[in-house]
Amino acid sequence: MTQEPCIRLRGVTKTFGSGAEAKQAVGGLDLDIGTGEIVALLGPNGAGKTTTLDMVLGFTEPTSGTIEVFGQSPIGAVRAGRVSAVLQTGGLLRDLKVAETIELVASIHDAPLRTAEVIERAGLEAIANNKVQTCSGGEQQRLRFALALLADPDLLILDEPTAGMDVQARHDFWTAMRAEADRGRTIVFATHYLQEAEDFAERTVLVANGRLVADGPTEQVRRRAAGRRLAARFGADAIESAASTLQALPQAFHFERQGDRLIVESADSDDIARLVLGDLGGFDLEIEPASLERAFIQLTADSDIDHDLTEHDATNQTAGSPS
Repeated sequence: MTQEPCIRLRGVTKTFGSGAEAKQAVGGLDLDIGTGEIVALLGPNGAGKTTTLDMVLGFTEPTSGTIEVFGQSPIGAVRAGRVSAVLQTGGLLRDLKVAETIELVASIHDAPLRTAEVIERAGLEAIANNKVQTCSGGEQQRLRFALALLADPDLLILDEPTAGMDVQARHDFWTAMRAEADRGRTIVFATHYLQEAEDFAERTVLVANGRLVADGPTEQVRRRAAGRRLAARFGADAIESAASTLQALPQAFHFERQGDRLIVESADSDDIARLVLGDLGGFDLEIEPASLERAFIQLTADSDIDHDLTEHDATNQTAGSPS
C-alpha cells in the first residue's frame, strides 16, 4: 500500500426523500482508502453500505460532503477506466453468449484487455460459448468480473459479489480475486459473508446507521470483540460441574456446550484458562480471538439501525462499463 489516497470521503451524507418521509442512509462519513488496500465494507442491512458504494461509483451524488476517487470525481475516475465494479445483478444480455458479451462491452472501451485474457482470468474458458441465460448465478458473477477487468482498472468495487453462489463457486471467485490483488489492484468489497472478510480483507470498515463504527486491520477489528474464545474438553465425571461453573461466571459473556466440549467467551481468558486446566479438570484447551462475527454483533449492537430503509440500487448498470 502507498500513502496516495485511492478513495477519499469527507463529511458525506445521503438522504432519500424529504420532509417527514426523509430517510438518511449515510450520515457524515469520513473515510480514506489507500492505493493497493484490500478493504471489506461491513454493516447490518440498511447500514448504508450499498449507498456508499453507489456514490463512490458515481451512480448517485451525496446530499452533502465530497467524494474523490484518484483525486477526481467518481464519474471522472470511471470514465478514465480507473474504476470497475462487480455488482449483484443486472447488466447482462441473456441471449448473447459469454464471449459475445465480453466482446460487446470491450467495444465501448478505448483500450480494453484482450477478450481471451479476461476469459482466462475470470475462469470462463469452459462456458465461453454458452448463452448467458444458461449460466448459473456463480457463472454470471464471474462474467461480471470479466467485464470489470476489461478496462484494466486500478480499483475494483464488489457489492455482495458472491451472493447466491455455492461454496465451490465462492472459493473459485476469491481465488481469482486474490490473483487480482497480487497484481496490485485496490479492492473494496461489501459482503454478508463475514468469513470472506475475515479470510480475504486486510482492513475492515464497519458501518452502522450510516456512520463509521470501526476501521482498522481486520485482525484488530476482530480483537475489539470483548475477549477471547476458550474451548476445552472434559471427562464424563467432570463436565456437569464444569458447565455449571463456567456458565455462572460473571465475566463470561457467551457459553456453549458441544458434547464433551465447553466453549466460553470472556475478557478474562487467562484466569478462566487457569480455572479450566486446574480446578475444573479440563484438557485439550484452545484459545483464540473472538470471531469477526462476534465483533460485528458487539460493535453494532447499540446502533440505531433503520431496517426499513431500502438502499438505492443502481445495479442495472453494466459492470465495468463507462457511465
